[in-house]
Amino acid sequence: MTDEFTRLWPEGPVFCASRHFPLSTDSILLADFSRTRAGEKGIDLGCGAGILSLLLLVRQEGLSITGLELVSEAAALAERNLAANGLSDRAEVLVGDIRRVKASFPSGSFDFAVSNPPYFPRGSGAASPDGERAAARSESTCTLEELCLAARYLCRSGGSFFVVHRAERLADLFCTMRANAIEPKRLRLVSHHSGAAPSLALVEGRRDGGSGLTVEPELVLFDADGHESAECRRIYHKT
Repeated sequence: MTDEFTRLWPEGPVFCASRHFPLSTDSILLADFSRTRAGEKGIDLGCGAGILSLLLLVRQEGLSITGLELVSEAAALAERNLAANGLSDRAEVLVGDIRRVKASFPSGSFDFAVSNPPYFPRGSGAASPDGERAAARSESTCTLEELCLAARYLCRSGGSFFVVHRAERLADLFCTMRANAIEPKRLRLVSHHSGAAPSLALVEGRRDGGSGLTVEPELVLFDADGHESAECRRIYHKT
């Protein structure tokens, strides 16, 4: 673990990353995509070093978030990141297993859930010999089915589930959400540059929601010259 805090943008929050839980573009994009309201309670499933929780809390006053993380070292770092920004009164971080949320929370405890989960199915590709890195990249400790099952249990009826995933697994994600009574309601695809195939999908689902999906304009991160797009600069507070 490092003790170096980096300011994310001028006069913005500070964040300390770790080798296994770096500052993730995926989480930054998901935080920008997620819609929350003052007074809501949320849970960050697999919160890592706490970047998603941190960004959501900084943006929305009156919000409260519980981070749930299996790796105790990452959970401790998330606590430090939240405390360094004076957010401990609106956040807590618990060491726990997404697959066992029923032992820790009543059903429907939260208004929303967010997650930047492992992207690769269990058994796909070569597994990292580093257990923490393997858990962060593949579904070795929590499958997509287990994640959606937890989100369904934790969110109240009508509550939202915000998730980022690889675009190539969008069919898996939508089918698994629907199988767990979470209806996909918003979709935004992310591409590195115009004309490239999307690499990420940002999705909002609603527990017990009716059918009807809004597909938002594609988020393009870089222009033809390799410069950050205007929207990418907005998300990173560079404009």
